[in-house]
Amino acid sequence: MSAIRYISTRQGSGPSVERLTFEEVVLAGLARDGGLYVPETWPTLSKAEIGALRGLSYPELATRLMVPFVGDAFDAATLGRLVGEAYAGFDDPGVVRLKPLPVGDLYLLELFHGPTLAFKDVALQFLGRTLDALLTRAGRRARIIGATSGDTGSAAIEAVRDRKAIDIFMLHPEGRVSEVQRRQMTTVLAPNVHNIAIEGTFDDCQDLAKACFNDLPFRDRHRLTAVNSINFARVMAQIVYYFHAALSLGAPDRPVSFCVPTGNFGNIYAGYAARAMGLPVERLLIASNSNDILARFIESGEQRLAGVTPTWSPSMDIQVSSNFERFLFDLFDRDGKALARAMHAFRATGAMSVSAAQLARARATFDAGRLDDAGTLSAIADARRETGELLDPHTAVAYAVARQRRGARDVPMVVLATAHPAKFPDAVRTATGEAPPLPARLADLATKAERCTTLPNDIAALKRLMDEVAVFA
Repeated sequence: MSAIRYISTRQGSGPSVERLTFEEVVLAGLARDGGLYVPETWPTLSKAEIGALRGLSYPELATRLMVPFVGDAFDAATLGRLVGEAYAGFDDPGVVRLKPLPVGDLYLLELFHGPTLAFKDVALQFLGRTLDALLTRAGRRARIIGATSGDTGSAAIEAVRDRKAIDIFMLHPEGRVSEVQRRQMTTVLAPNVHNIAIEGTFDDCQDLAKACFNDLPFRDRHRLTAVNSINFARVMAQIVYYFHAALSLGAPDRPVSFCVPTGNFGNIYAGYAARAMGLPVERLLIASNSNDILARFIESGEQRLAGVTPTWSPSMDIQVSSNFERFLFDLFDRDGKALARAMHAFRATGAMSVSAAQLARARATFDAGRLDDAGTLSAIADARRETGELLDPHTAVAYAVARQRRGARDVPMVVLATAHPAKFPDAVRTATGEAPPLPARLADLATKAERCTTLPNDIAALKRLMDEVAVFA
């Protein structure tokens, strides 16, 4: 497979389109035209090539799959070292863990064995090291600006804390993340870490971060980059665990389906990418909570904004799913100009729709279901009784949706377990009467000092704060 180049979702086609390398995409984060970077073409693997991946360790599989995406940014030895270092600190020797559940051909893919107990660690432990390596090699420094609905922030902070080439400014919605999620961010007192609580929703935080990127002089002065899932390297690293699970269940000779709790569409988009690369993915099932803009799109072909409702599963309390633009780019036949017009209209009017033919194409890959708060608590209790597993509320949404919309019984369904239940003790205790203990590494979290700045939902206030922290020479 030859090295690929990357294009923005908001550019047209033809020889004038800007084509970036992996290094350029990682350091840029968001495209300067406001779009997201995607591969110009997907690297594809034959059935024989996928079969040859069986038996590899997780780091070996990750390195093998990343090579065409990375191109000449790193040689194979350096890439392998970065991957190995990224996963050396995971509690499970296999990095992720696939468990059969005693409720039919249903499996649980545990992605929370990293340092912050969430699936974001799988990508961000790699991305943090990659950013640091690229910046150090170039003799540069950069600033990360990011928004989190709970888990990205702690995983990103853990990945870049104390690194010499990076400052990180992480925005979270005040009062809308769990106490464990908040403390995992605000108790990191490293000098390069800046936590900011925004008086608003996650969508407000995401809009502020994007506004910083879209102010090009500000972006250039601060040398901004991103670790949110708008950075394609996040998607690239997440593709690996879809291959890992499918290979464990018999791929490429057997198709596999996945049910993914998602609000921002990044995690499930990685499954879409794996399918584009040749992995036999039968169905991708979107599991939404009450903030169900993605489920409503699959039902109606329309995205329509509604207010964000706080739920037991706060990491999915999102109405503007930024990664959905990457999928829409394909639905619009990679016509970036047409998609740019549609996205601008969506933000201006709060609604956009696709044609019946486009919706049919979306439904050929994706299905969707939803669960409200009462259903989420019931699902946590049901899973405990039926399987013996304690599930966090996000995974519980996916568990219930997978059972509701199971599909063909001869195709295994993998439920992505995105967080350790101890990150959401109130929900688990309410549902089951049990208080999930924090792992030993976080046992003192509740007693640590916190450091955080609260700001209004105002771009000028955010920029002032960032300007007050000296910009490096």
